[in-house]
Amino acid sequence: MNRGTFLRKTALASALGLVGADRLWAQWMNTETMEKIAQLGIQLFSLPKVLEQDYEGGIALLAEMGYTELELFGPFSFSADSAKADWKNVAPMLGFSGSGLFGRSPETVGALLAEHGLTVPSVHTDLDTLEHHIEAFASLKSVLGVEYITLPAIPDSRRKTLDDYKKMADTFNNIGSKARELGLKFAYHNHGYGLQETKGVTPFEVMIDATDPETVFLEMDVFWTVAGRADPEAYLKKYSGRYHLMHLKDMKPKVHFSGDGSDAAQWMQLFPNMTTAGDGALDLKGIITTAQAHGAKHFFVEQDLVEDPKTALKKSFDYLTRA
Repeated sequence: MNRGTFLRKTALASALGLVGADRLWAQWMNTETMEKIAQLGIQLFSLPKVLEQDYEGGIALLAEMGYTELELFGPFSFSADSAKADWKNVAPMLGFSGSGLFGRSPETVGALLAEHGLTVPSVHTDLDTLEHHIEAFASLKSVLGVEYITLPAIPDSRRKTLDDYKKMADTFNNIGSKARELGLKFAYHNHGYGLQETKGVTPFEVMIDATDPETVFLEMDVFWTVAGRADPEAYLKKYSGRYHLMHLKDMKPKVHFSGDGSDAAQWMQLFPNMTTAGDGALDLKGIITTAQAHGAKHFFVEQDLVEDPKTALKKSFDYLTRA
């Protein structure tokens, strides 16, 4: 039976409407279809220079494009001194210094976002701050509605060996437990390292398997997952219900790390391969479909320091919101 015949012969088609009929067809054919992303977000590391020059204008621009959720990046005013020092060192190379709330109070930012219908479900922060200053995020929860405090990367010095990954599982469990006490959720964003098998095991899996699924959640970056020679859909299925957050960007052409992805130099080598969603080699819609079926809740476009964000970020939004 072809699709047209199926729809004509299914009495529910007219009652359900087009969307219901399409979904019924997908079930009949034992396939899944991507549901439209109703609340598409953006990680602000995509346009930090714009925000540093004109924060209010940059936020308005994102709202005009159609984005409704934001993910912020640290350090924040309350972040650990080590995080602030690291940021101060790297800022000159990045060409900007703004981060967190870009020098504004939570109340000021909250009012601005409310004016534009924007929410902040997640923020990125460093490990030192999570271990020693996690209580400070309660203020962002109360004023901005932050739900997830997310670690974007494990420091190099704390993931040298397999034992380091095992110890990090304990650290994650402690952070996750403290986050829950504050009414928050802890999530870990993998930057592509630890995904290749070593000594018969995969470090990332050893670590995640030892964490509490009730308090330690995951954020997948599809670009870095592929760069690390891993299959995004396989991990979404293996850890079903754990990946609550996703970073979406495309890759052109499809490439992998020159090594195991353990250092920033290997990350920087692949920056030229980042491209607008839909312009690359990744099956983003297939990955999103699998993510939706396995519990993903928030999707953020992230095109790190993209040139011409006004054009690139709108193209990504348009592609990803056409189901």
